[in-house]
Amino acid sequence: MKPSPFGYRLAESLEHALELHSESAGDAIWLAGGHSVVPSLALRLQAPAVLVDISRLPELSGITYDDCGLRIGALTRHAEILSHPLVASHAPMLVEAARFVAHPAIRNRATFGGNLALADPASEFPAVVRCLGAVFDIVGPEGEREVSAEDFFLDLYTTAIEPGEILRSILIPSAPLGTLTAFDELARRHGDFAMVGTAVRIVPRAGAIEDVGICFHSVGATPMRARAAEELLRGRPLDRAAIRSAQEALSLDLDPMDDPTLSGATRLHLARVLLGRILARLAEQMD
Repeated sequence: MKPSPFGYRLAESLEHALELHSESAGDAIWLAGGHSVVPSLALRLQAPAVLVDISRLPELSGITYDDCGLRIGALTRHAEILSHPLVASHAPMLVEAARFVAHPAIRNRATFGGNLALADPASEFPAVVRCLGAVFDIVGPEGEREVSAEDFFLDLYTTAIEPGEILRSILIPSAPLGTLTAFDELARRHGDFAMVGTAVRIVPRAGAIEDVGICFHSVGATPMRARAAEELLRGRPLDRAAIRSAQEALSLDLDPMDDPTLSGATRLHLARVLLGRILARLAEQMD
C-alpha cells in the first residue's frame, strides 16, 4: 500500500516544531527515526496532513549524567544505548535489553524516545524504564512537565503524551549503591518479538533484599509490574524458597491473553521460568 498524501516540514528548533504542529490544527505527527511512523503511513493506519520532522533537533539529543541520574535524549539511537559508556556504567540493564532489540540495521536508525512513545507492549525498553523508575521529560504548547514511568504507559500503544507534545528526554534516576539489575527474554529467534521478557532490579542489604522491581513485557497491554512477587521478595534472602514464592505469585500479577501464536497459560509459564532464571543469576551475584 501507499500512504495518503501529506505535507512535510523540517523543524529547525523545538519551538519551531511546536509552532508547526499548532499551524496544522493538530493534524500532524512527528517524524524521528521513522521505524514506526513510516510503516503506519504505508498501511494507512495514520493519515496526517503534515509530517513534522524533528530528527535534527539538538534539544532532543545527548546522553549526560549528573547528581539526578542518567539523562538520555529522545533522539538517541538504539545503537548508542548499546555502546555508550555512560549507559553501560549507570544503566547496564538498558545495554542488556538493547542487544535483544531487532537487528543492527534497525538499531542504527530507530530512536529511544520513539520506541517509548510508541509503547509497543512487546518492546523491551518500556519494561526496562518502568523497572528503573524513569521520569519522562515532555514539552508542549503549555510548557514543560515530567511524568513518571508508572504513569506514562496508559494502555495499548497509549501514553501520557498529549497531542502536540514532544518527548524531550528520559531520566534514569541514580540507583542506590550495590543495586543489581538483569534483563532477559525468550523469543523464537533472536530479533523477533519476545514471547516474554523480564527486567529485574534488586537492592541487597545484609544478605537480604531491601528493595526490588520486576517488570515484564509481552504479557499485557503495557509493561507489567509484578507487585505481588516483589512484595514476597522484600526483606528475604534470595534463596530457592524465595524464588519459588515469587514465581508462584506471578499468577496474581499477570493474566496474559491467548493469541494466535501462544496461549496465555503458556506465556505465564514462560514468565515463571524466565523470572526464576534471572533471580537465580542475581542470587549468585549477591553471594
